[in-house]
Amino acid sequence: MVKKRRPREHIIADISVNHVERYIFLCGYSVERIEYDYGFDLVMFTYDTNGEIENGQIYLQLKARDSLKILADKETIAFILERSDLELWLLEPMPCILIVYHAQTSVSYWLYLQAYFESLEEFDLSKIGETYTVHLSKTNILNEQAIKKFAKYRDDVLKQLQGVIRHNA
Repeated sequence: MVKKRRPREHIIADISVNHVERYIFLCGYSVERIEYDYGFDLVMFTYDTNGEIENGQIYLQLKARDSLKILADKETIAFILERSDLELWLLEPMPCILIVYHAQTSVSYWLYLQAYFESLEEFDLSKIGETYTVHLSKTNILNEQAIKKFAKYRDDVLKQLQGVIRHNA
């Protein structure tokens, strides 16, 4: 008799969620897991110094791998994304953060997706194939400072939206 087995991919995926959630909790924030993953795994919520919830949220997409493709410069990770995911992330006004967990070292690297693609002068979503390779800097290590940076990105988006609302009022 052959019993069902739990694949390694599921194990490291769960470890990656635990890894990310820990840093969020250490910052005093909260996180909701998305049960049916269609492009986001976690949604992060932040609170002010009085413990009151702040407007906006941060979307997190986690990817866990046993090995990463490191470029020749030894400082850059190449990671392949699906076009369908990019279509969702790049049209979302709130920050979408890709987090790549390296199971062998228990280190996560992150990329602010909208900012990354805005910085690419020649990028045109309508002209790419089914996948697109992004480059993550190995200096973008997930820790408490990174989590707080994500909250700042959200604050920046909210300020931009408030400016548009005031301008159109």
